Amino acid sequence: MDAAVQPFIPPAPPPRSKPPGWLEVVRIIYRNPIELWGEPAYTKPWISAAFFNERMVLANDPGFVRHVLVDNARNYKMARVRQLVLRPILRDGLLTAEGEVWKRSRKAVAPVFTPRHAQGFADAMLRRAEEFSARYPGDGSVHEISGDMTDLTYQILAATLFSDQISTPDDDFGYRVERLLETMGRVDPLDLLKAPDWLPRITRIRGRKVLAFFRSIVADTMRERMELLERDPATAPEDFLTLLLRQHRPGGLTLDEVEDNIITFIGAGHETTARALGWTLYCLANAPQERDRVEAEIDRVLADEPNPVNWLDAMPHTRAAFEEAMRLYPPAPSINRAAIADDRWQDAVIEAGTTVLVMPWILHRHRLLWDQPDAFVPARFLPENRESIGRFRYLPFGVGPRVCIGATFALQEAVIALGVLMSRFRFDCTEASDPWPVQKLTVQPEGGLPMRVTSRSFP
Repeated sequence: MDAAVQPFIPPAPPPRSKPPGWLEVVRIIYRNPIELWGEPAYTKPWISAAFFNERMVLANDPGFVRHVLVDNARNYKMARVRQLVLRPILRDGLLTAEGEVWKRSRKAVAPVFTPRHAQGFADAMLRRAEEFSARYPGDGSVHEISGDMTDLTYQILAATLFSDQISTPDDDFGYRVERLLETMGRVDPLDLLKAPDWLPRITRIRGRKVLAFFRSIVADTMRERMELLERDPATAPEDFLTLLLRQHRPGGLTLDEVEDNIITFIGAGHETTARALGWTLYCLANAPQERDRVEAEIDRVLADEPNPVNWLDAMPHTRAAFEEAMRLYPPAPSINRAAIADDRWQDAVIEAGTTVLVMPWILHRHRLLWDQPDAFVPARFLPENRESIGRFRYLPFGVGPRVCIGATFALQEAVIALGVLMSRFRFDCTEASDPWPVQKLTVQPEGGLPMRVTSRSFP
């Protein structure tokens, strides 16, 4: 990068200079948890605190992260507050299941997401991205890119994993996802107070209707596919849905578990990629030199390499921009575990029941781990620099036994989508483009991402 050009610093909450009072803590955690943290969180290898008599340790040192999520992972279970937020939505899906249920689900899902299978999805990803791009007239009109990316990744998901046989209209799908996360995907004050599970959470009552909508989609889709498998199995597509339904057998998955895993991939499997795509386009719009590099690379690759299977390796600048956006705005900003038995890492004592937070939001911006931690610098993820980034300080897909099973799928999807969209259009910010990152299940831009979309060949 030209030394005279300062990198773009995208919006983020500054570290707090003093701790908030307990009422303010409740308000912050409900509204936007990433605004809670003070300077020590971004400068110390670990810190400990207590919220409402809940012991908590924030692990920032990569060695500490490895200890909790890999080396001694058996001593840690899902934290209670996390499960209170996610289980009402996903139940026993892959993100929330534990024990034998999780093992069965992981074994059932794993074959679909091998690199070989992910490559087999490339043509469908390309086709959906090309069809989606037709919605933009390219005349400089303003579009809400955050919602658009939700629609695009949903369409890719529907094509690749369900063979376009999901029983739902998708014209307002993005809005419904946003509504689900707004109502169901956040910590309720009663969770912090450890109120009994049977006590209704007002925030989630408002989300029951949209959750019922998602559940009805899945029930209808499963019923239609099961009827097809019974009536004419030779014509049933060999996709994610069919694979899961074939796991419905003694010793395999129950029908409820099949439904929960489909909900997980509809609700969470595409939402994370959608948010990262939106933030990538926003950051590139504010870093013209970086955008020029990505556009030039995309133009060159699309002219010489028509096979999208090869784009991920052929577009290092495009991939680096996406990975840097995930560093700054990690799709899953918090990984929460609870210690089952007493534990220790160096001088950190972790009593049984203590919640250990590994927060990619903080880890990815930590002053001890990154040069220019708040700046958008894609070059750090180029192949010649990537090896210097330790495995346990960059966790967009988690790590350890519960690492995201769809990481390769998501990276390939993102590069193909960016390749198609940025080869045809230029995305620019407007005066209304003033996003503020808010932690729900993902890091979302409050107010959306209104951007001007102009054809790169528009006169």
